[in-house]
Amino acid sequence: MFRSIVFSALLCCLVSVSVFASEQFTLLRQVESMTVDNSGLMFKARIDTGAVNTSLHAVDLHIIGGASEQMKHNIGKMIEFTTENEQGQKQRMQAEIVSTSKVKNAQGIETRYMVKLDVGHPGDLHKVYVNLRDRSHMNYKLLIGRNFIKKGYVVDVAHNKTIGPVATLSIKQTGLLFDTRIDTGAGQNSLHAVNIQVENEDTVNIDNNIGKIITFTTENEKGEQVELRTKIRSTALIRNAQGTESRYTVRLNVGVPGEEYLVDVNLADRTKMGYKLLIGRNWLQGRYIVDVNKKS
Repeated sequence: MFRSIVFSALLCCLVSVSVFASEQFTLLRQVESMTVDNSGLMFKARIDTGAVNTSLHAVDLHIIGGASEQMKHNIGKMIEFTTENEQGQKQRMQAEIVSTSKVKNAQGIETRYMVKLDVGHPGDLHKVYVNLRDRSHMNYKLLIGRNFIKKGYVVDVAHNKTIGPVATLSIKQTGLLFDTRIDTGAGQNSLHAVNIQVENEDTVNIDNNIGKIITFTTENEKGEQVELRTKIRSTALIRNAQGTESRYTVRLNVGVPGEEYLVDVNLADRTKMGYKLLIGRNWLQGRYIVDVNKKS
């Protein structure tokens, strides 16, 4: 476990200790070894500033005493489920359903049960709402969201400037400003793109389109639209709760207005998402610390 004390006025690295105002924070890396109380398991936990709530792998869900067809009517009942860590160690657990949550992603909206569990480093646990989700195909079986991070933590992907969970960023080629979600759980940046057209497109193997010219329309949160024409740099295989998806990647100048720099961005239809631009670790790395308590 890599932990440092952070205070907000002065950034100084002395034996991994930084100073940030009078308020004390603990520094989290992108992946931490954490546990869920009563599970007896250690997880490689992904620290994800893009997620509102913490999420735990859970399968074979069973509502004790019988389940109602409407999920919200099961609030207050006990739920039994099996969780598993990255080493394949399993544990059957029980907890009270305290709520349901609607999780929005590129594929739509999904409703999940939420329970309240003690989560964190051994000996330093915090009681937080945790949604239960089958994360079998995900690399990390425990995802730490902002409801945990806000309990006195900042996320280190940078050793440099500080940025909040939402920031106003520019894409130089568009001339637009985006209300941008900063997401340490995402490896790559993603931009809303529709009406995608590729010159002489190979529709069978999209890798054969690398280097070709792509045209697409993007839009910010204000409804301002721009059509862009650029070159396909690569393709990306994106993994999420619904499975995997192949996307085109282009290179754009992204950043705080006046401080943009070239970075790879994958293109996806984000019509259903609250933010049309998502910033991942390939933009943050080496430049920013993410403080989920910071206001945009």
